[in-house]
Amino acid sequence: MGYDRPRGALQPRSDDRLNLRRSVVACNRCRNRKTRCAGNPPAPCAACEDVGHACVYSEAEKRVSISESLIDDRHLSPSLATPGSSQATSGLSNAEIPAERDDWWYKGSDDLFLNHSGEHQYVGASSATHMAKRLHPTSNNFAWDVRPLYDDPSSLRRSVSRALPQMPPFEFAKRLFWVQYTYIGTIFSLIHPDDFERRLAIVYNRPPDVSNRESCLVYCQVLLVIAFGLMYSVNQWSGDDGPPGFRYFKHALRFLPDIHEDGSIFFVEVLCYVAYYMQNLNRRDAAFLYIGLALRMAISLGLHQEVSDPAIGEEDRNRRRRAWWSVYSLDRLLSVKSGNPITIQDEDIGTTWPISMNGSTTAPWPSVVLTHYTQLSRILGRVGEEIYRKKPRSGSNLLMSVQSITNDLSKWLRQIPDRLRIDFSTLGTHVNRESVSIFLHFYSCVNMTARPLVFYVIQRRLDGDAQGSASDDWRDGLSQNTVAVIDSCITAARATTLIMDAAAKHNLLATYGYLDGEYVFSAALLLVMVNGAFPPDDTNTRTMEMALALLRGMADRGNVYLASRHALLLELQAAISPKRMDVAAESPVTTSSGAHHTSPTMNMLDERPPAVSTEWPLPQDLSSVRDISFNFDVTESDPGLWEEVLDQIDIDMDTDWIESTLRR
Repeated sequence: MGYDRPRGALQPRSDDRLNLRRSVVACNRCRNRKTRCAGNPPAPCAACEDVGHACVYSEAEKRVSISESLIDDRHLSPSLATPGSSQATSGLSNAEIPAERDDWWYKGSDDLFLNHSGEHQYVGASSATHMAKRLHPTSNNFAWDVRPLYDDPSSLRRSVSRALPQMPPFEFAKRLFWVQYTYIGTIFSLIHPDDFERRLAIVYNRPPDVSNRESCLVYCQVLLVIAFGLMYSVNQWSGDDGPPGFRYFKHALRFLPDIHEDGSIFFVEVLCYVAYYMQNLNRRDAAFLYIGLALRMAISLGLHQEVSDPAIGEEDRNRRRRAWWSVYSLDRLLSVKSGNPITIQDEDIGTTWPISMNGSTTAPWPSVVLTHYTQLSRILGRVGEEIYRKKPRSGSNLLMSVQSITNDLSKWLRQIPDRLRIDFSTLGTHVNRESVSIFLHFYSCVNMTARPLVFYVIQRRLDGDAQGSASDDWRDGLSQNTVAVIDSCITAARATTLIMDAAAKHNLLATYGYLDGEYVFSAALLLVMVNGAFPPDDTNTRTMEMALALLRGMADRGNVYLASRHALLLELQAAISPKRMDVAAESPVTTSSGAHHTSPTMNMLDERPPAVSTEWPLPQDLSSVRDISFNFDVTESDPGLWEEVLDQIDIDMDTDWIESTLRR
């Protein structure tokens, strides 16, 4: 890993290697000397003992034990090393590596991680970050789960001048705007097309005035839009030091005004862009901090309440509403999916939904999309707070929350406009990204609501398999309501996979998009477990293989974060159903035309590589996801079962289950 190791008497013999333990809390002397400390607080370390120096541990109470296999850098994945370097620290010299650098991403305690600075950071029960903490310690597939999605960890710390990078042609920049607008422009209303074109002209015709906050925001936002446009239009690693558009993102940060400057709606919108790009880079803590700044700035501007000042026109009121619900929705997404508490309670919000300019009740189309997407984010906030957050409650309370949330989801589904609905029978010929984004969000809410129960039943069946007592029908002994909830979760995973497969065929899959990767991983995870624990089902098997192929295709195009998750699922699949994993592990990833993927990096929007996909699903696969119903009656459910489910939510439902399976 590139750390310094004392020579001579302190060099461990090969036969002593397995007895070596790295202290997460180094003693003061080793910390100051930036040398590796093998102490065992409160016992003195060997380095201090050999020279007769007093060995003092200032923070001995933070001691954490880790496996010896993690100390030997030969056990680390080769993917962590920078090309051309034998070190897994992306080319940093030993002097630049903090004393705790080589194991900063390993388990801390309970819900805490040690970061590269030796500080503890919080992760919650619904967070995918538990992947690094909970998995089998010898796995090489999870270190990337807490690494940024760019090559050099110090890249964003290095000084970049406020001079503009080489800009794309003006017309091409306009096209990049519409690319990012297709993916996020309607679900988050962060800039109007007319405003962008006006600001783009300013950037291309005037030098920046770094002393003026408004000028800095203009340049920052334009560079961010270009960065997003490239990220969503280039489906192959670009050869830069990060994903497509990363260079423009780094320059955009240099124009971001200091947070102590006066807030504005424009500032809020720019902070949202920064937060979401950070999330795409797998900088989840940074994303959480930036979206928190954006939401608190929005609150300080009063965007969470309607204004009574008659001098504020309807156009300005609508802009306030769109900005508020955009930052609200993004905060809900980033908070719940990172396991953090939401920032503001719904009862503290008085802002209405955007309305049309003429005062009618029919909103213009972008506002319709924003409204229905944000309504799902509101439900997601309830899922995070009422199901996954640790608070005193009973199984009956959990059951009531599940019923109430599923009722809200059912109501939302009834009210969605026909223009936004997904027609699964025509996905092969037509799909729009707005519908893809909205229904992936919907099925994710269904999945997260039901999966504690699903994972509990799966775990119970696996225990029964181990004891030879599992029944042939997984429904045996379960109430009708319980079966209905589990069926809805499986249906949601199937639907997610089919939608993303269709998006891939239409070149509407975001290879480096955080949400697309999150959705397909969650669906694939559930289907892998269902196929391993439940009796064989052809539809579940086909959709599982499709989901794994989608993950592998995105990984093959350079998304190393998803590559680790794909490898993790194959490892899990081998543990629970070794006889069924050969097809998914060995089948080649094909394009929609059946050819192997060999496309080079594409630099033009109309020359993107073919979409990675599988064969189109069979008719019986489509019929299983056309409708999803929530026929749920709390009076017919087994309260004792839900008490047992409640006990399982103290752990992360994704990764703790994986850990226990792998350890078995």
